Amino acid sequence: MTTPPTSTSSPTFEALVAEGAAVPTAGWDFSWFEGRATEARPSWGYARSLAGRLATATASLDLQTGGGEVLVFALDQGEGTEAPRLAAATEGWPPNAAKATALLRPRGIVVVATPEDAPLPFADATFDLVSSRHPVDPQWAEIARVLQPGGTYFAQHVGPRSVFELVEHFLGPQPPEQSSDRHPDRERAAAEAAGLEIVDLRAERLRVEFHDIAAVVHFLRKVVWMVPGFTVEQYEPQLRSLHERMVSEGPFVAHSSRHLVEARKPHLG
Repeated sequence: MTTPPTSTSSPTFEALVAEGAAVPTAGWDFSWFEGRATEARPSWGYARSLAGRLATATASLDLQTGGGEVLVFALDQGEGTEAPRLAAATEGWPPNAAKATALLRPRGIVVVATPEDAPLPFADATFDLVSSRHPVDPQWAEIARVLQPGGTYFAQHVGPRSVFELVEHFLGPQPPEQSSDRHPDRERAAAEAAGLEIVDLRAERLRVEFHDIAAVVHFLRKVVWMVPGFTVEQYEPQLRSLHERMVSEGPFVAHSSRHLVEARKPHLG
């Protein structure tokens, strides 16, 4: 007598949505997405490149550090790489600030909780390296102010219309100017207006795949500016239709937009 095969039915829409809604969103650790979503990485390798700059800096500042994961990852890229003797990071969201403090304090990095749009709480010409990965809105005048003459701003920014295929599924067609302030040409102009010199500016669009609706729910809860005010209840019809599409057609494909920015504050005279 043989045993009948065990049923291996796929998780229901409700179960997947509940799973995506339950995942904690603090920090910038995206390891939960493994096997559920993928994003191609820019060719320049931001964390690896940042590691080389941290190794030679004497005073560094990481803006909008999230949970501090990217900064620690960069430090760990080089064997024996330590934070500069003066190292600070800022973060505006309290859960992230707490997580960053726990992660960065043992590495000798002070975390300062400050709103993203507030003036930076540091004296003029304090840092020879200012870095940031995916700042919401770079404050070019403040970045220039806290940089030492000859100092560098090194960052990876989110570019225009990033993952807009997903955004427009929930919000409908968006006007072209919706993300025009993120265009590399506008950021070049803003940096130069603040007195910085652009050393390097490169942009890439990269393939993103979401494999189930749980990944979509968690992504929209974590990256809150994509669909402002997102809740499962408000967007249940769009979530359900996207789930059905993914079940019948496979992963939902979108494209992220990233650009690398390296700017220098000129020496006096």
